[in-house]
Amino acid sequence: MVDQASTARKPGNRNVVLAMLLVVYIFNFVDRQILAILAGPIQADLQLSDTQMGLLGGIAFALLYSTLAVPLAWIADKTSRSWVITISLVLWSGFTAICGLAQNFWQIFLARLGVGIGEAGGIAPSYALISEYFPSEQRARALSIYSLGIPLGSALGVMLGGYIAATVDWRLAFFVVGVAGVVIAPLFKFLVHDPARNSVVMAEAPLDEPEQVPTEPELKFTETAGTLARKSSFWLLALGAASSSMLGYGIGFWLPSLLQRSFGLSLVETSQFFGGVLLIGGVAGVLGGGWLGDRLGKSNRSAYGYIPAAAFLLAIPLFVTGIMTTSVTYAFLLFLIPQALAYVWIGPVLSAVQHLVTAESRATASALFLLINNLIGLGGGIYFLGALSDFLQPIYGDESLRYSMSYAMIFYVIAAILMAFAGRSLPKNWVED
Repeated sequence: MVDQASTARKPGNRNVVLAMLLVVYIFNFVDRQILAILAGPIQADLQLSDTQMGLLGGIAFALLYSTLAVPLAWIADKTSRSWVITISLVLWSGFTAICGLAQNFWQIFLARLGVGIGEAGGIAPSYALISEYFPSEQRARALSIYSLGIPLGSALGVMLGGYIAATVDWRLAFFVVGVAGVVIAPLFKFLVHDPARNSVVMAEAPLDEPEQVPTEPELKFTETAGTLARKSSFWLLALGAASSSMLGYGIGFWLPSLLQRSFGLSLVETSQFFGGVLLIGGVAGVLGGGWLGDRLGKSNRSAYGYIPAAAFLLAIPLFVTGIMTTSVTYAFLLFLIPQALAYVWIGPVLSAVQHLVTAESRATASALFLLINNLIGLGGGIYFLGALSDFLQPIYGDESLRYSMSYAMIFYVIAAILMAFAGRSLPKNWVED
């Protein structure tokens, strides 16, 4: 039998764990984002409106994804985080493949519910594992590297899905990415193990030799929830992230449709444009946010809130200009910077949430944060932009989606205000480790 404590201490094991968690997170966002690039072919084949596509990309996924994340994270804290992630990967990948069999709205709606059920167990336990393997002063960067799964997975989903759909069929795209996730699951479980539960990684420990020290007794779910409920910074961070995600997920889902409707791009051209924006801008933003969080947050905990606030405000004029331009070249260049700014919040905010509770409650705390962020942001944002586009169609015609995305910039203003207030309250709510 493998000794998990010894495995955690092997040279380089920390980086192997992070790399495998990143691979799984890439699959997470490939399966999530592929629906956006396939929206056009799916709408044409199944005769769906923008509102219905908004439901598929938002509520159908977010409803169970958000709510089940909390009990699954609690189970992960009580049992094995690596096993919960492995089983979740198999489930969401299997349901992604099933999406390719759908013949109408309700069939693909139910399949997307299944994807949400599976993905509910993936992220919060991953945050907790990273926090166990990496010391406090490296945590924002480690979480940022893990969060590269968002732009990398999104870009891969867009490019791969667009190519397969254009050359073969949109259904095959779902089959390919779904089966690939199932195949990778055994390798993940073989390489990733939970550190011994009676130990944590201390900040002063060598990078590959975490010091083993006793922790406090395991907390109950109600105690963790109660602790977070009493901390204003948790609510401000969660609601600020949720507001930004209303716009972020909305743009991420509807931009491919905008490029085809308003810029006249083909499916393959759209996948190249959007994939490039996600890859270049997204990677720069995620890594930059993690670096800034660790650098500025070490001496000033408020920076974990102030950095995202500044990024959101800077992104607004650039996003609007990119959305409203008629030049494809200008649009690509204009989208790169705000796309990077849109991802800056991830490293600082996720790291801050990990420091609102003690080590043994981190997966549960992350799940409660994700519950608010995803139920509001993912569940509402994609649907809101689609419904607003339908509402504005009598006024703007085929350009209604362009104006829907521009009006939705108000969510970044709200997010910036909430993050700034969170920065003020973080020093008094911070839990050192």
